[in-house]
Amino acid sequence: MVDSTSDAPTNHRGINRAREMIDEAGAIAVLTGAGISTDSGIPDFRGPQGLWTKNPEAEKASNIRYYVSDPEVRRVNWARRAAGQLWADVEPNIGHRALVHLESRGKIHTLITQNIDELHHRAGSDPSKVVEIHGTTRKAACLSCDWRAEMEVVLDRVRAGEEDPPCPECGGILKSATVSFGQALDPVNLHRSEQAATAADLFLAVGTSLTVHPINQTVAIAHSNGARIVILNAEPTPFDGIADIVLQESISDVLPVIVGMSAPSE
Repeated sequence: MVDSTSDAPTNHRGINRAREMIDEAGAIAVLTGAGISTDSGIPDFRGPQGLWTKNPEAEKASNIRYYVSDPEVRRVNWARRAAGQLWADVEPNIGHRALVHLESRGKIHTLITQNIDELHHRAGSDPSKVVEIHGTTRKAACLSCDWRAEMEVVLDRVRAGEEDPPCPECGGILKSATVSFGQALDPVNLHRSEQAATAADLFLAVGTSLTVHPINQTVAIAHSNGARIVILNAEPTPFDGIADIVLQESISDVLPVIVGMSAPSE
């Protein structure tokens, strides 16, 4: 039976039950999405104030076909980044820190994130437990070889006058170390994510719409292997029907409570 917040502003019963389930769990797989970072000031991409909503041309830079075939798309993208590094001053919020607390309790098996902001790392999550399934925008990578560096290394070249800087090793095209539309996920990261879902006795989805394939299927994998499912997201998801607990609540308010970082309210 699913506990949901559909009938009440705050679902204290569901929150308390989620907290109990986490206390009882021994191996938790966590999947986070854009919702956990919005309280850090990072907008989503397609919402009313989304990055692509405000600047549809910027979306082309996230499509590998446009990015590779059109030097102008790359030049505009590099110029935009060099003018002000994306999310340079953004800091982790209490939601990220709550997952660090959960890890300190020895509960987290694997933390899978769809986000590309590295805020889990900055909050103090163990990098060996984090799977950045969509990569990171804070690193740059070559599309032709294994060259990889901090994004600022490339941006310094752009600021020095290189409009479309090539790879220093092979001359190939450079881009942020993210998985763009049209690119395949890293098979190693996908395998790690699926293995984590298989091994988990509880799957915690936080701030994700669970509509992006194939990573959303980790929920189904966990469920089919007997894991309890807890979903904390502002809007309904396609997997609410198989969840044990569905919380449509503020992540910053509720996540610290259910992981045992903050005391439950009366």
